[in-house]
Amino acid sequence: MHSPPPVHLDQQLVVLLVKLAVAASAASILVRFTAFKKLLMREERTLAQRIRLALGIALLFGAGVGVRVLTHNSYQAVDLGFESSLIAGIVGGYVSGLLAGVLISTPAMFHGEFLSMPLFALVGVLGGLLRDCAPDHEEIWRFSPFLDLGLYRLLRGRQHDYRRTLFHLSLLAAILFAEFLRWSMRGIFGAGTVFSLHPNWEDPHPLAIAAVYATTLFAVTLPLKIWNNTRNEAKLEAQARLLNEARLEALSSQINPHFLFNTLNSVSSLIRTNPEQARLVVYKLSSILRKLLRKHETFTPLREELAFIDDYLAIELVRFGDKLRFEKEVDPETLDRLVPSMLLQPLVENSIRHGLSGKVEGGTIRVCGRLVNQRLELRVEDDGVGISEARLATLLEHGIGVSNVNARLKVLFGNDYRMYIDSRPGAGTKTHIELPDLHPQPDAAAASGHYPSVQTR
Repeated sequence: MHSPPPVHLDQQLVVLLVKLAVAASAASILVRFTAFKKLLMREERTLAQRIRLALGIALLFGAGVGVRVLTHNSYQAVDLGFESSLIAGIVGGYVSGLLAGVLISTPAMFHGEFLSMPLFALVGVLGGLLRDCAPDHEEIWRFSPFLDLGLYRLLRGRQHDYRRTLFHLSLLAAILFAEFLRWSMRGIFGAGTVFSLHPNWEDPHPLAIAAVYATTLFAVTLPLKIWNNTRNEAKLEAQARLLNEARLEALSSQINPHFLFNTLNSVSSLIRTNPEQARLVVYKLSSILRKLLRKHETFTPLREELAFIDDYLAIELVRFGDKLRFEKEVDPETLDRLVPSMLLQPLVENSIRHGLSGKVEGGTIRVCGRLVNQRLELRVEDDGVGISEARLATLLEHGIGVSNVNARLKVLFGNDYRMYIDSRPGAGTKTHIELPDLHPQPDAAAASGHYPSVQTR
């Protein structure tokens, strides 16, 4: 069995600093694995999940113990077996702490450090006990090694702060006690029975002793902080996704009543003048409403969106007759591309209400679709009365139709879309939309209708 040569105080401090860097690096590496990140996001885990958590921690940190053993203690700073066993218990509970401690200590046991396994298993169970003592499992992630913050909360005197502070102080004391236990076992049973970064001097400098305790404390705290940052980022992403879904639902809820209101106005104007046409409009409307009630996806194939437009225009044709004409110039290759649901209907409705209804001879609405440079380009145009320059400047921010479409596209795609309107009084209006080229996925995830569930090319 080999022992490292005596080192000076400054060298020992360098080793301790490297150890902290290794702790931060190992925690960062672990959290890059999606499976491990998912386990961190859970506070209540099944037995199998607790075992997987222990295996993930043991695999990386146990490798550090193995490197230290194989190099005959030349790379002492990579050995974080003691600290990682405690971390496994704090994060995963008794099972994770005990199992991780046993697995991590295995290389040291083969090296003749026979007290490593019982010590690591013990601190793993200690970590599980601390987890159970937490007033809220979130307090584990809020732990700070700085005593002044805990004392400040304690002096504030609030009951909730009091319990939090006592837990944080207990966790800090437990980590320091665990390090003291390791030093005591080393002193009682000999240096070869358990590994620690103990200065090889008969009379160690007090600064060196304090530095070893502080290093153990921060080597436990750093992974918790790094993993908590990842958890917070994931939570923020989930909250942003839920916020976007709520905004989309609110915007969609504006479109449907608006569309229904306008259609019922058409029915009311036909009931006295042409009851048969009114009956036909109600029949078409009921067909459209059935489709709306069955559809909850955010995205839909373009062919379904165009079919919906056909049904909608069937209602308008009853009222306008030959004065309203509809043309489609859509590349067949675009029909299976995904577009936001109810994307075109508000634009077509605007063309009718504001572009053609005030034109005596009526006019034509044209919908065009094509792929250009792996982007889907859609255009809704009419030869109606057009829009004044003053109104055109604020059209995307006001009204239910165009502004609603623009707001939904902003929520779904961020800056990865374009929407602009060309219009002149007496020359008609053209609404251009450019979207990412989205393909439906064959798996079940695509059925959820969210932007991340589709394939972009």
